[in-house]
Amino acid sequence: MNSIRGLRCYRLLLKPRVSLHSPIPARRTLIAPPQPNSGPLLSRRADRELPSLGSHRQWLRTIPIFLAIIGVSSLAIFNYQKSSSSIVSSTLYALRHSPQARELLGDEIYFAQKIPWISGEMNQLHGRIDISFWVKGTRGKGKMRFKSIRESRLGYFVTEVWSLEMEDGTSVPLLNHTEDDPFKGAI
Repeated sequence: MNSIRGLRCYRLLLKPRVSLHSPIPARRTLIAPPQPNSGPLLSRRADRELPSLGSHRQWLRTIPIFLAIIGVSSLAIFNYQKSSSSIVSSTLYALRHSPQARELLGDEIYFAQKIPWISGEMNQLHGRIDISFWVKGTRGKGKMRFKSIRESRLGYFVTEVWSLEMEDGTSVPLLNHTEDDPFKGAI
């Protein structure tokens, strides 16, 4: 029994094998792509010729449009980040509770536009905040400006400018230097 089994193993070893690594010449035929009325497509073959690409000029026309969309989207994202920051909400809160601002703007003080544009720099990491945006109330409309700096890395922010410029050009400083800084705990 063992000799028959050994003989079979010996025959298998002597039998020529096809190596997986040896190149086998394949015969490829090109098949035309299906026509619109050629009937149902039953099978697809991967060895047919690829369709030709369109002209490259079409891509050149779309690149400026793509870059413009990316630029506008980036500006909108950064502006949204500024408008939803704690600095903007704190200044708007302080503006609503300021007697001078309520006298000029009236009640219901909020952003002038539905999507506000926050101008200026808001860099808390380096200690520089200088922003301005339009606000409105029941009596009028104005541009609020807020500027605050931090002298040292571990220091507090010090408010330098907090003013309201009305549409007619009159500028009213809202920061009273005799009182304590209204934004000391907010920022």
